[in-house]
Amino acid sequence: MTKVRNYTTEELLTRVKQLDSFDKLPKDYWILGVQSKEDTYNEFDDKFYLFHNNIFVDIVTGTTNAGLTGLLHYDRYNNKGVAVIKTNEWYYNLWSYGLHHNKMPSLKQVNKIKYFRDWNKNVKIEEIGKIYEGKIGINFHTVTYQGKISFIKKFIGGWSTGCQVINDVTKYYNLLNKVKYQDYVTYCLIKEF
Repeated sequence: MTKVRNYTTEELLTRVKQLDSFDKLPKDYWILGVQSKEDTYNEFDDKFYLFHNNIFVDIVTGTTNAGLTGLLHYDRYNNKGVAVIKTNEWYYNLWSYGLHHNKMPSLKQVNKIKYFRDWNKNVKIEEIGKIYEGKIGINFHTVTYQGKISFIKKFIGGWSTGCQVINDVTKYYNLLNKVKYQDYVTYCLIKEF
């Protein structure tokens, strides 16, 4: 269970407008990820807020960090380390509706994102070393390929090696059904403050 503090809409909007990469609030739906200070190893301890322009729509739990598989066995995917998205950044028009691994309805990365490679296997996600930028398959999805079942997962495991993942399947599909008709979905990722 996440311990990320609760925020008012005003607090969140004020914070995201202070970021250097802020240009403007999207006119349509956009997603705000809040990465928890606790960073509990392999657990879904972050929050995602859905906004429509400046209107708060919904909040769900999930992870903005890789789980056990990515942290300890990243060499299966990339020998430089597991992908860690740079926080306190706006990523305009990052995703479009598509399939994750050709199996699950998701938001697929279509534009560049800034990220680090965490290689030290100390079970903590860290923004260390060189900043990379590119399209590397950082998708937004949930925790099962079995469709719209009612299911909440506690542990990340292999469900994220950099992807942004909602652990409550029902809430995920409720959110996805709101945003999937847009050409693009913008993402903003901040640290808990």
